[in-house]
Amino acid sequence: MQHFTNSDYALNKYSEGIVYRFADGIVEVTLADYIAENPGKSKADFLALKELSDGIYYTQDRAYSAQTKKNTPIDGVDEFLLCLVPSAEEIVFDVVDAIAESEQRQEQLNIVDCVLDKLTEVQRRRYLMHRLEGKTTREIAAAEGCSQQSVVECLAGADKKIKKFLSKP
Repeated sequence: MQHFTNSDYALNKYSEGIVYRFADGIVEVTLADYIAENPGKSKADFLALKELSDGIYYTQDRAYSAQTKKNTPIDGVDEFLLCLVPSAEEIVFDVVDAIAESEQRQEQLNIVDCVLDKLTEVQRRRYLMHRLEGKTTREIAAAEGCSQQSVVECLAGADKKIKKFLSKP
């Protein structure tokens, strides 16, 4: 765990200048350096910048501390991983469930195919545009160059055929 006095926040907080840590070393910008580089700036500007950098480093330090508290020690990881392996029964049940869901989906698709076969070509096209693509009757009418009323009547007829087909025993 990182020692607090070695943190970027501590380095910056307890120095007179603004401290930057790079991979190859530490750079400190003092008040004299800041004013020499920025002739139009004052000591108040430098102190405001130092306060801002302190706040940024503080936030980073808090985030780092919060994350390290979430880290799990490596001791006992092997035993924990063994607990995560599913049992043979769970694997078999998962496979059986997947097969049943697949068969159910195939049965539903077969029903949909049968239902769509009962519709005329125009009904099927408009019904799919309305139900699957989410187009409104006005959009369908505009796309096909017909009246909205004819699309509404066509969809009502398709719904009637579908309900009749599905109500058969």
